[in-house]
Amino acid sequence: MRPSRVILILALTIAAPVVAASVPAVATEPVAAVTAADRSIGRADAPVTVIEYASFACNHCADWHMFVYPVFKTRFIDTGQVRLVFRNLPTPPEEMSLPAAALARCAVPDRFFDVAASLMHGQQAVLNGGTVDAWYAPAIAVSGRTRAQIDACVATPATRAAINRDIDSAVVADATTTPAFFVNGRRVTDRSLGGLEVAIRAAAPSR
Repeated sequence: MRPSRVILILALTIAAPVVAASVPAVATEPVAAVTAADRSIGRADAPVTVIEYASFACNHCADWHMFVYPVFKTRFIDTGQVRLVFRNLPTPPEEMSLPAAALARCAVPDRFFDVAASLMHGQQAVLNGGTVDAWYAPAIAVSGRTRAQIDACVATPATRAAINRDIDSAVVADATTTPAFFVNGRRVTDRSLGGLEVAIRAAAPSR
């Protein structure tokens, strides 16, 4: 899905999810370096870093997280080969994707991917007319925070700034669709397990 460039100027009250991209290609612009502010899973010293730009309102992102990520995690993250970094790139409808990005951002960092999984799995129900509260409840339950703590965190300038940093880095890297993947800084347009594996094997240092 193609995201719109947004500046988070509203005090985000919790909302919801969003989508995107076969053979590795070099990014036209550098991908921002991973920092302690990023949300990641896997060894910090893993030989390969995969950066994903995704939206909680993107159906392609949800499909990837439901059907590809579990195998990807078992094969590459749990074995210490890959660190996966998730960066928010909200796509329409922003009234869903922006508050959901804030909710996930406000989880205990170690619970971020649990929250992301919950939001991705529940996305279709919301798009089909389900309630946002029903979408948020299981995500908050695995967040490591209370609803009051999430609400307070979502409204802070720091949370809005963190999401804007992700958006800005996506713009610089020319990540125009979601999900967008970069393997050790190189854009990979094939988001299938096989396509990512080819890129990861090519990026891994020789033994």
